[in-house]
Amino acid sequence: MASLPRTVGVARQLTRSYATAASKSVPVPLALHGIEGRYATALYTAAAKKNSLDQVEQDLTKVQSAIDRDVRVRQFLDNPIVGKRIKKEGIQQLAKSQNISALTLNLLEVLAENSRTSETIKVIGAYKALMAAHRGELQVVVTSSKPLSSNHLNKLKNSLAKGNLTAGAKSVNIVNKVNPAIVGGLVIEFGDKTIDMSLAAKLAKLDKLLTDTI
Repeated sequence: MASLPRTVGVARQLTRSYATAASKSVPVPLALHGIEGRYATALYTAAAKKNSLDQVEQDLTKVQSAIDRDVRVRQFLDNPIVGKRIKKEGIQQLAKSQNISALTLNLLEVLAENSRTSETIKVIGAYKALMAAHRGELQVVVTSSKPLSSNHLNKLKNSLAKGNLTAGAKSVNIVNKVNPAIVGGLVIEFGDKTIDMSLAAKLAKLDKLLTDTI
């Protein structure tokens, strides 16, 4: 989990233009990990203070679409050789072309200042996870060795929706990711929880058991 000082530091950068809203306390609906979680949480806090949660989400969807449409945009953001000044200028052009708000532009500029533009897509995903939690939606990532059929996904969704693990969620959305390395079984992730039922994990436990007994 991201440390509090780091989260506060990023939040201060993101909210430096919005001091008038600083006294408003903002509950965060989901605890996120990693660099992307830190930035997304700070952005969520700043957006909530400005009553701009939905606007920022729309902005980020536009940015993600621009990245998905044009590989040059992704390459520009991912390129570590491009200097901070040029990165900021490019980001400002992108913001202007997509008509995004000053708050979202602020985030992108902070990413550029901190040489973190390669994390843009991850930050967008993390912010969307926060918004889903804000709306009472629970996104569940199910990793399998092969794509799951719609029938299997629906059964899994219904089982999760009825279980105690997802209690409190208004709806459950499942995203199926494929990773042949897990060999078989499933890895289920939601919020800060991970349920590893993969064959690879079971084999690793068996290998450890055999190693410990020899």
